[in-house]
Amino acid sequence: MGVDFGDARTGLAVCDKSELLASPLTVVQEQDFERCAKAVAEKALAEKVELLVIGYPKNMNNTIGERAEKCQKFAELLHELTGLDYVLWDERCTTVAAHQYLNVTNTRGKKRKAVVDAVAAVLILEGYLGYRKHQK
Repeated sequence: MGVDFGDARTGLAVCDKSELLASPLTVVQEQDFERCAKAVAEKALAEKVELLVIGYPKNMNNTIGERAEKCQKFAELLHELTGLDYVLWDERCTTVAAHQYLNVTNTRGKKRKAVVDAVAAVLILEGYLGYRKHQK
């Protein structure tokens, strides 16, 4: 499951068993850190997820900032809640790319706000799946 953690909205994406197709699952709208983690953990368990791929927003100069540290803590809490392993996946520019995809589909306004985080989660998951495919 791909996770694009945010302070207000957290996008989730899943893939098929063959790891060919990643698709948006939902957006969790929760500002409380622990309640958000619990909601994501519940979704992961309900979907029978095997691995969490957490977006890891490194700085453009490849350093780890406050936001990346918060995502790492979120991943660790998800691991505690689910027992699932996780991978921190570099998510630089995924939200920008998600907005570009939504421009192509002419998705605007409230509808865009509702889905952009799930689209970013798809991009995170697709990036990781592509990496795995080329490592085999």
